[in-house]
Amino acid sequence: MMERKIIHIDMDAFYASVEQRDHPEWQGKPLVVGRKEERGVVAAASYEARKYGIRSAMSSLKASQLCPDLIFAPGRMAVYKGISAQIHEIFHEYTDLIEPISLDEAFLDVTENKKGIELAVDIAKEIKQRIREELDLVASAGVSYNKFLAKIASDYRKPDGICTIHPSQAQEFIDKLSIESFWGIGKVTAKKMHSLGIYNGIQLRASSASFLTHEFGKAGMLYYNFARGIDLRPVESERERKSVGCETTFDQDLTIQSSIIIELYHVAKELISRLEKSGFKGYTLTLKIKFNDFTQKTRSISEDHSLTTLKEILPLAKELLKEVDITNHPIRLIGLSVSNPWEELPPQRYKQLSFKFK
Repeated sequence: MMERKIIHIDMDAFYASVEQRDHPEWQGKPLVVGRKEERGVVAAASYEARKYGIRSAMSSLKASQLCPDLIFAPGRMAVYKGISAQIHEIFHEYTDLIEPISLDEAFLDVTENKKGIELAVDIAKEIKQRIREELDLVASAGVSYNKFLAKIASDYRKPDGICTIHPSQAQEFIDKLSIESFWGIGKVTAKKMHSLGIYNGIQLRASSASFLTHEFGKAGMLYYNFARGIDLRPVESERERKSVGCETTFDQDLTIQSSIIIELYHVAKELISRLEKSGFKGYTLTLKIKFNDFTQKTRSISEDHSLTTLKEILPLAKELLKEVDITNHPIRLIGLSVSNPWEELPPQRYKQLSFKFK
């Protein structure tokens, strides 16, 4: 089997860099994309701002406290989308096997590329150079034989970095990797790993598949493979929609039950609108509640039919809300989403429900 050549391109501080590019007076200064208001949230931070400890998803209030001279630039999503499209035009000159992860990052499979360039690292260098010359922006690139390692490599020498992980070097590289650097391991999972005595790749590799699946469920097998440099997932140029959702952050925290129900109704109405526009049909409804201390709770329920109407979704949302302790917990955000496409019902679920369709 031919070894794949995968590149992960990640734009450096994308939204913030676009704002600094388009406003020369902001270059070299701490800047965030977001609104400077009491309930504002940082969408992106420049590298100058990050030196103060400012990061995305931080409240604007806290960011201002960390850096009183911080520049706030209102987000311009249409502009960012347009630039992302230009970046993808560059990608398509090398390959059509492109998997977008977000506006500012994507995987490219260049095993067989349009220009016949033998080394993937040379393609990565060309793409980085063209993004710099044509768009006046900076990207980092990771190159390896699978998506997991390419993603790790692109983060390794940020900003403006390029890193290649060859198959012969992979295991030694992974063994030394901190557990927090593994793709898919966030703060909560890392904390649990630490409690189990797992702090790096070599300790993760020493853990058996049965132990990891017992502790982490399906994700345990993924971690088991990652620790051995195994990731067989292909670069998917067309990604099927898995869910449709929406959420609202409130100007003032919600504490009154009637107000919470009213806002839940509005979020449900918006969700129905998005479901209608997308044509998506799923059978699982998820409620997301974020409190004023930024902690959050999610609750889900699955039905034996697709959820498409307000008459179906709103009562389920109210039931899910009852499962969340909101007493003396002011609510900052409410979100609803429908997931699990009907076509992906597991076979046993079809059997259980088949009588309802006769």
